[in-house]
Order: sequence, then structure tokens, then C-alpha cells
Amino acid sequence: MTDDTQAAAEPRESMEFDVVIVGAGPAGLSAAIRLRQLAAEAGRDDFSVVVLEKGAEVGAHILSGAVVDPIGLDALLPEWRNEDTPLKTAVTEDRFLYLGPSGSLRLPNFLMPPLMNNHGNFVASLGNVTRWMAEKAEALGVEIYPGFAASEILYDEKGAVRGVATGDMGIGKDGAPKPAHERGMELLGKYVLIGEGVRGSLAKQLIANFKLDEGKEPQKFGIGLKELWEVKPENHKPGLVQHSFGWPLDNRTGGGSFLYHLEDNQVAVGFVVHLNYKNPYLSPFEEFQRFKTHLAIAPTFAGGKRLSYGARAISEGGWQSVPKLCFPGGALIGCSAGFVNVARIKGSHNAVLSGKLAAEHAFAAISEGRAQDELSGYEAAWRASEIGNDLKKVRNVKPLWSRFGTLLGIVLGGFDMWTNTLGFSLFGTRSHGKPDFATLEPASRHSKIDYPKPDGVLSFDRLSSVFLSNTNHEEDQPVHLQVLDPALQKSSEHDVFAGPSARYCPAGVYEWVEEGGEPTFVINAQNCVHCKTCDIKDPNQNINWTVPEGGGGPVYPNM
Repeated sequence: MTDDTQAAAEPRESMEFDVVIVGAGPAGLSAAIRLRQLAAEAGRDDFSVVVLEKGAEVGAHILSGAVVDPIGLDALLPEWRNEDTPLKTAVTEDRFLYLGPSGSLRLPNFLMPPLMNNHGNFVASLGNVTRWMAEKAEALGVEIYPGFAASEILYDEKGAVRGVATGDMGIGKDGAPKPAHERGMELLGKYVLIGEGVRGSLAKQLIANFKLDEGKEPQKFGIGLKELWEVKPENHKPGLVQHSFGWPLDNRTGGGSFLYHLEDNQVAVGFVVHLNYKNPYLSPFEEFQRFKTHLAIAPTFAGGKRLSYGARAISEGGWQSVPKLCFPGGALIGCSAGFVNVARIKGSHNAVLSGKLAAEHAFAAISEGRAQDELSGYEAAWRASEIGNDLKKVRNVKPLWSRFGTLLGIVLGGFDMWTNTLGFSLFGTRSHGKPDFATLEPASRHSKIDYPKPDGVLSFDRLSSVFLSNTNHEEDQPVHLQVLDPALQKSSEHDVFAGPSARYCPAGVYEWVEEGGEPTFVINAQNCVHCKTCDIKDPNQNINWTVPEGGGGPVYPNM
């Protein structure tokens, strides 16, 4: 037996809990808080809840706009408004702009459907919100383990989920254990709640294993890129929320942008590109940098300083793409379930609500003496809840946009949101069509895009941006970005599609370089910001994103 097979054969230590939660995001922490609230009400001080978080700290991997709808927090922690929280900046003004190459048009607010109104919401760092929620959870008795990446689903003899295992630490790039090798740990629970965020590796396995997406529309995605800036006081308008669409994207490429004015002269600027785009030469990162140079955008950042950068995928399928949520032994919550409202560019409120809802059904089941079965009540309840009400009204926005392009699609989507407010839709429930990986067209059908060089003042390159994300991975570990068929990557991704991975990745992870006169696929895994875009957009589904060692990846401050 070799050293590496012997290490893999060593038994893992295990710990048992009532509920195991994967992911310390808004959904996971809400579930943990609600479980312990219910336990306290029932006099069950022994009721145990653990939360695993792959980031080095809670909030390290959280990236969002964010304009927070407080409906979830009001339900979960009704006393929060009387406390010192990260939700300090109430929305004071909404603006909607259409951008052309040399100008902009402000859309009248009265044309916007009521659900697009942000008054009553808060501009905040969602990372800081989760840090605050973690403190609340721990005060209630929840155990939170940051820096531990859940890498494996554990099943019982009947095929039900009985827990998860964290990845081994101290495995070298060659797969052999290093001197400091430590086996992962098994965390076993009566139920396991999966709140990894968008396109999580465990959720992906569970959806496939239990066929949770059977009979559903394919999930749709976008990539969201964000920077945090400190701007001059005269350019700062606390509480201003500005959304825009149009330039620099063409009419057939979906996406949009935002400027959110927080406290302390800080402005979050973000750009979203729908991942059903066709042109393999398109670079979401370069489009983001170009967006900031627009005449309606650039003045905000004049004399300012960029503080942070990050990127992550966003689920956009909504109502018709949400998979079955429960499986034997657990359930999907938050963005693992796809609860983002793409029209509002919001998901944290539904994440909180879903975590709370799943927790209530899990606690009730355990109180009845159940374990490792399906939480069918959670599945039955969500569409009739605030979550379902939120998503159903906007279910046609994405498919109409994809079918008719930006200008007509947004007009039709806005009309449909208005009619849904009145309780009906002329469009029914439209289909999304192809999954995003299948929309990319061969490079021969498109021309290269000549992006301007960054000026280092308003626009920047990838590597200096990744530096601001505080991304770090142990270099001597197996590459967590798995190319399933290297020959296919060359014959198709490179030869047919001109290597789009080098462009869709916002962190400079992928390169095609000439070695001995032949193109070679290079993976700079240490740059990975865990956005999952490669797992979504590779045209052959030939790249599988898996978790690296716990604690690796970005450490986002105030994002």
C-alpha cells in the first residue's frame, strides 16, 4: 500500500449533531439561528447545530451588491432595528439609467413596477451582515467552524444523506500526503442543510444524484463583478441606488450594472453579464472596466481610490428553475436552491427566509423522532411563501430578455411585472431554453473584441484586481479545478471556441500558452476567487470546480 492510499484509508474522526449546515452565508446562518431559537423555546438546550464555512472566516467568501430587503431579518430577528448592525444606510433615492455609447437616459421611476422600489431597503456589505449574524448564532449556542471545506457527501446504507466530510489537509500537488497531513472529519446529522451559494460542489452532486432538477427548466446564471471604492465627499450620496443597462453590452447580450452609495464615502460598483452570451471573445471583466469609463459613471470615481475587488456567479433562473429542494437526509437552501430575484438583483432576503423555513421543518421533524428522511413540508411550503411570491412575479423577466434582447426584452419584462402585480400574466410561464454552456458559438462566427488597455486609475488589469481580493491558496495541493478530458479542452475549447476560459474567468486562472509550438492549457489555481464561472460556462462542461483546502480563496473585506 502506498503512502497516499494508506492515508486515504485511515479512519476519520466523527462528530454527531442534530443538524449539520454547510455554508455560513445568510441562508446557513439563518437556519442555524432559527434552529437554536426553536430549541430554546422547547427547552432543548442539548439540540446541537454546526455550521461549516470553507472561507478563512465568516464573510470571507461573501460577495453581493448589496441592497438588502429586510423582510427576512424582520421575520428572523425582529429586534435587529434596535441594535448596532451593519445595516446603517437606508436607501434614499432610486435611479434607473439606459446607457448609450455617448450618453444616458434616466427612466422615470413611475414606470417601474412597485417591486423595483428600493425604499425601505438598506445599502450594506453582505459580508459584514453575515459576520454580525454569526455572532448572533454563536450567542445562541451554534458551533461555527470557518476554514473547513465540506468536500464529500456521506450516505447511509439506504442511500440517504447522513452527513458530510471535510477535505484532508496537507495533501501535496502530486496527491501524496505531506508530513503535516491531517485527515478530514465526518460531521453527522439527522439532517444536512446545504447553503454553499451558487453552483456549490456538494449541491451539484446532490442535484445530479437525486435528480432534483428533473422536470425543471435549466438553471441560468450570470457573473457579477464588483469593486468597492472610497470616493471624494462631493461625489458621495449616502443611500443612492443606481441601476443601469445598455452600453457597453450590445442588445443581444444581457446584463446590467449598479452603483450603491454606502456610508463613509464608500461606493460599490458592480457589473453583471448573463452567462448565456454567444460570443466567445467577450470578456465580462473587460466589459466591467470599460463600463466605468462611461460619461454617466466615471465622475463618481474621479479622485477616488479602489479598495477591493471580487466576482462570483449569480443564479438567474428563478421560479421555473428551482430544483426539488429536499432529498433523503436534507435540503437545499439559499442560493444553492436558486432563490435570487434577477429583476431586483437581490437574493439575501430569500436566503434568510429559506434558511428559516427549512429550519422550522427540520426542527419539527426531529421533534417527531424523524431523521434522514425527506423534509417534504419544506418543499411544499416555499412556493406559497414570501419566497415564491417574490420569484413568481418576475419569472418571465429573464426568458423575455434572452428571447427579445435588451431593449424589447426589458420593456416586455417590465410590462409582465406590472400585470403580475395585478395577479395575472399574458405570457404564462416562459421557458429559458438552452443551459448557459450550450449558448456559446464557435469563434468563426464572431470577431475579436478590441478592449482598451487599463489606465490604472479608473480601469485595471486582472492581476492587480485579484491582489485586492486577498486571494490565497496553499500552492502545494491538488488543483481544485479539474479538467475532465485534456484532449477535448484542446480540440474544442481552444480550436473551436478560441479559448474563452481566458476571458470569462475574472481572475486570470486560465491561459493558453505556446509550449514547443503547441498550445498548452495552464491553470493558475492560486488566483481562483471561487466564482464558479468555469464550471458553468465551459462549452463542454469539461471543467469541474471542487473545493480546495479549507481557508483558501478570497478574503473579502466589507464586500
